[in-house]
Order: sequence, then C-alpha cells, then structure tokens
Amino acid sequence: MKKGIKYAILLLIIVFLGYNSVEISKLSNLKASVKVFDAKAFAKDMLTKKLPREAGKVIEYDELIKQLKAAPAEAFAKKGRALTLGSIRFFMVKGIAEITAIDENEVQILTEGNNQPSIAIEYVFGNNLRDASGLIDLSDFDNTGDLNNVSSEINKIVRTEVVPPFRSSAKVGYKVEFLGAIELNEAHLNLNNIEIMPASLKILP
Repeated sequence: MKKGIKYAILLLIIVFLGYNSVEISKLSNLKASVKVFDAKAFAKDMLTKKLPREAGKVIEYDELIKQLKAAPAEAFAKKGRALTLGSIRFFMVKGIAEITAIDENEVQILTEGNNQPSIAIEYVFGNNLRDASGLIDLSDFDNTGDLNNVSSEINKIVRTEVVPPFRSSAKVGYKVEFLGAIELNEAHLNLNNIEIMPASLKILP
C-alpha cells in the first residue's frame, strides 16, 4: 500500500513538472515572430544608397578592357566577382560614352577609349548587378530563395526606375554617364559585344 502511494505521488510530481514546462502558444503568434526577409527593401537600399557610395572605387570601363587585354587572369582575380564557382565573373564598371545607336533592346555607345559596348534597356535580368556589386555576403541570407529575390527586385528597379527616364531622353550623339555590371567568361573570353547591365544612367548636357 505504501509502495502504491509513493508511485502515485511520484506520478503527480512528474505530471506537475511536465505541465509547467510546456508553454502553449497560438500558431499565429509563432508565425508573427518569424522575421520575413524584405528583398524589395534590401534591393532598393543596395541600388540607391550603398552602390552609389561605392562608385568611387569602381573601375573605368576602358581601364578594365585595357587590363583584360594585357593580363586577363590578373584582371579576373582582382576585379571579377561571383557568388559561385566557375569561370563566369561579374565586373562593376563606370564611364562616359557617346550614344551611337538606339533600338528597342539596347543602346550602342562609344567610350572615350574607343570601345563599343552596349547598354541593356529591355532584357534586364540575371545576377549581374547583385554579384558584381561586392555588397552581398552569403552569410546574411537564410536561403537561396531570398538571394534570388534580391536579383529579381534589383532588376525590377532598373526596368521601372532607371531605364524609362534614360530611354525617353536618350538620342544619338548625346553623352551618357553610366554605372553598371558586365558578365565575362574567363575560359572563353570575348571582349566584343559586351553588354552593360545599368545601375544608373545619366544624360550629360
């Protein structure tokens, strides 16, 4: 009998401790406590605030082409950026150039160093600006979905805020000041037909 009482008391203690150690919360409260990554705000801050502050460190387009012709491996190592392994690298570039031709997809330009890249104004997509910026730390992202959404939002800002005012005022013969990203393949380097994905475009008087 005494043994049964002891077991009963022990059981009551276990139940009591177990009950007080469990906290019941509403599922809605748990969901509210999870921080949702705001890719749009991140992209906006990066493109309109952080990147312009870094513009002074960005290499001139003509200078990069010069370095790529002279010592491509060194130029890729020092100036190229990528978040993944492989021969594809992204480069931030800037410069002033004359508009030589305009069509619905791109604007052809002639730089002061007589290089002839183009500026994308229709098909703005990919990870060019995100990766070339050097402002992305993979440890800041919980998943690849958030990382990919940053690229999507950056490209959306370029398509809706950067390109339209430039497209409406650009004319052949005008000068444009640009800041943007280019993509190059080190294993199959081709310095012809380079397309600049713009981060900012300014028509000069």
